[in-house]
Amino acid sequence: MSVISSFSPDDPHHLGHSNLSLGTEWAAPGRGEGGPASKSVIVSYGFWIFLLSDIVMFSAFFAAFQVLAGNAADTAPNFDLSNVAIETGCLLLSSFLCGVASLRANRRRLFGTEIFLFLAGVLGAVFLTLEIREFVGLIQQHQGPADGAYYSAFFALVGCHGLHVTAGLLWLGTMMAQIFAKGFRHDVLRRLTCFGLFWHALDIVWVAIFSLVYLMRFTP
Repeated sequence: MSVISSFSPDDPHHLGHSNLSLGTEWAAPGRGEGGPASKSVIVSYGFWIFLLSDIVMFSAFFAAFQVLAGNAADTAPNFDLSNVAIETGCLLLSSFLCGVASLRANRRRLFGTEIFLFLAGVLGAVFLTLEIREFVGLIQQHQGPADGAYYSAFFALVGCHGLHVTAGLLWLGTMMAQIFAKGFRHDVLRRLTCFGLFWHALDIVWVAIFSLVYLMRFTP
């Protein structure tokens, strides 16, 4: 049976015709004229959903900390702000270097990509080392997670971020190995894009921690 391709002049928008009369554009509903979305778009979209769910989890930790911090303002420790500032600088610079590495990867520059990823990992490791040293110092001063609700909330929030940084460093090392072994294949570049999103998201969370957890202690 032939498909009618002509339309009535009284119906310029073709509202009164079935999908079959519109030709091949409607042969695959939901795909549109350009076909299905690329795998890069699908993976990036799915990873954004993961990051948003992670932000929701951190929001719950922030809410619990703010409630407990307000009830225990006199027992909270006086943090070494200079040490925290160094941590913040290391993580921000690490995120910047990760972005530079992505730009080098887009240009297929193997050496530049690897060296900037390596430097980003070194700064991330410095951040993690300073954070662990801070935790050890607080525990030695009997301000650990078992010494009060405030400290439990603090260690849960900041420690959860530290665990994410640890996972990110492992992921970064894996990405360096894959780029070196497999080159700039499409699947490797997709994983590098997801890693960059994850690393930048940790930056955003840390800025919130630095502002709401540490700086609030020095606000009169």
